Amino acid sequence: MLSRVADSLYWLSRYVERSDGILRMLKINYATSQDSISEFSWEPVINIFAPSNENAPDIKNSREVLQYMITDKENHYSVLNIITRARENARSVQDHITKDLWQSLNEYYLIVRDSAVKKSLQKDDPVSALDLLIKQVMLFYGTAEISMARGEGRSFMSIGKYLERSIQSVDILDIKFGTASSNPDLLSDTSYWKNLLLSIGGYELYLKCYRQGFEAENVLEQVVLNVDFPRSVLYAINQLKRYFERLRSDSNMESYLELLFTIGKLQSRIQYSSVQTIREEGLHAFLTDTRQELFKIGNALNKHYFAYT
Repeated sequence: MLSRVADSLYWLSRYVERSDGILRMLKINYATSQDSISEFSWEPVINIFAPSNENAPDIKNSREVLQYMITDKENHYSVLNIITRARENARSVQDHITKDLWQSLNEYYLIVRDSAVKKSLQKDDPVSALDLLIKQVMLFYGTAEISMARGEGRSFMSIGKYLERSIQSVDILDIKFGTASSNPDLLSDTSYWKNLLLSIGGYELYLKCYRQGFEAENVLEQVVLNVDFPRSVLYAINQLKRYFERLRSDSNMESYLELLFTIGKLQSRIQYSSVQTIREEGLHAFLTDTRQELFKIGNALNKHYFAYT
């Protein structure tokens, strides 16, 4: 497979996964903002998904934040711009994806641009617009699952998806636990941890695994170490390694083994960690180191597979 094709498939999948994370986080935080007795701040969401942006909106204005994060053309990190870039990547490799998958992504793109979505965010019920967009992501993933051949292209898409997902989970944990550290009352705030789990689709699994209520250490264990939770850091890295192993080829064995070692080292480090050892090391230090290793994996993919200089 040509490096430019692999690159486009990889980034197509990363962008779709990024949009999904943004939409889910926006939906849960908007619901929280409506129920909040005190003034609600969107600063954590902005810090996770739109860092270092000079044109950031009023962090206390929910509708302004939603418009900024979804339909703002000037915001490089908005869902509109992310899906536009995903569509551009898909267009350049239409011969390597199915017609159904292209139509699914194109429909997602058209809905994000639809004036009805903007109206819902401005005046009507934003949750209906967010639900519609989240369903488009689910449709995309379902279409990819049943229509894409299990070859190199599918592997690069899966690598992009799970690398992006693991980075998101690390960032969300770092922001949420950092906020809780500066405000100890949040450590025992049931709604705080419930909303975190809802924003990454882990609420129902948590209720099945932990009977003693919402505790910070249990949330940390599920989001980092649970091998059955699709958005845990360990699950994502396990899948990343699984799909990378399918790229084994005699033509690039040295690069393959080098990157496989990096992925395997990170996988082992997390797999043989526990909540206690993470606490002893320091959660922020653990997450920072994990993030750096994930970025190292991304950079190695760029260098060895996508021919970036």
